[in-house]
Amino acid sequence: MSTRESVLHHGAQFVMNPANMITAARIAASPLLFIAIVSNEESNGTSWLAFALCWIFGATDYIDGELARRYDLVSRSGAFLDPLADKVVVIGSMVSLFIVGRYHWFPVALVVIREIGITAFRSYWVRKGRVVPARTLGKWKSLFQGLAIVAAVFPTWKDQDLVVNGLLWFAVAFTLYSGLMYLLDGSAATRASGNLNEAP
Repeated sequence: MSTRESVLHHGAQFVMNPANMITAARIAASPLLFIAIVSNEESNGTSWLAFALCWIFGATDYIDGELARRYDLVSRSGAFLDPLADKVVVIGSMVSLFIVGRYHWFPVALVVIREIGITAFRSYWVRKGRVVPARTLGKWKSLFQGLAIVAAVFPTWKDQDLVVNGLLWFAVAFTLYSGLMYLLDGSAATRASGNLNEAP
C-alpha cells in the first residue's frame, strides 16, 4: 500500500491509532513544559524539570513517527497533528523563555510569524485542492528549534548567553530558510497547475 493510499485508508482511525494518541498527548502535556519554564523566572527559565520534559517531548516525537511508519499508521489526522504538536511545543516554549527574559522578543517573533504564516499558506492551498508537500527541511527545522530550547533551559548553561543566543539565531535562520522553500514550492505548484489548465 502506498503512503497516499495508507493516509486515505487510515484517515478516520484517530482514536484507535497509538501514534496519533501519543502526538495528542504531547500537545495536551505541553503546558507542563511552559509552566516549568515560567515558574523559574529567577533562573531565566532553566531547570532540570524543563530540561527533562524537552527530551521527553523529543522522544515522543520520534516514537510516534516510528510507530506510524513501521505499523502503517500513517493518517490524515496524524499528518495534521504531528507538525501541530511541534509548533505548539516550540512556540509555547519560546514565548515562555521570552517571558522570563531568556530570549529576546525579535527572534521569537520571527519564528512565530513564520510558523503561523506557513501553516496558513499550506492550509490555503489545501482548500484550493493543491498540496504543498512537507519537506525534509521541516524535520531539520524542528530539530534545530528543539536543540535551541534545550540549550536555553539547561541549568548548567544558565549564564551562557552567547551560546544560547547563537543556537537560537541558527534555528531562526533555518526556520526562515525552510519557510522560503515552502513558498517557492507553492509558487512552483501554482505555475504547474496553471500550465496544465492552459494545455490544449
